[in-house]
Amino acid sequence: MSTPVTTDAPKPAAPPRPRRPRPQVMSVTPAAAERAKALIDGRGKPTAGIRIGVRTKGCSGLSYTLEFADKQEPMDEVVETAGIKLLIDPKASLFLIGTEMDYEEEKLKSGFVFKNPNEKGRCGCGESFHV
Repeated sequence: MSTPVTTDAPKPAAPPRPRRPRPQVMSVTPAAAERAKALIDGRGKPTAGIRIGVRTKGCSGLSYTLEFADKQEPMDEVVETAGIKLLIDPKASLFLIGTEMDYEEEKLKSGFVFKNPNEKGRCGCGESFHV
């Protein structure tokens, strides 16, 4: 019987896999960008952008929040488009991946609308959602 010959030579290292580009958390329609820019310009004091987040609220569990941001926080996800800066709260990022922010104006209401592919349902009044 012959003994198998083994070599202890190290195998060549595989080249590192290239990383896929990370997609933006959110996209913004031209109508939403225009309205956000008008709100920022009308604020009357400098702002870092608009902070977007989610909070526990409403019949379905979560609600979108928008507010002026006086400064950018270190962990904020930043989306810059059409001259505006959206600062995504890091706690909200997972809920917002792939979301499109739009602005709609109708006869009796107007406001920002979020088209979120992660939503599993909304309450009847449209104020809150769940994932």
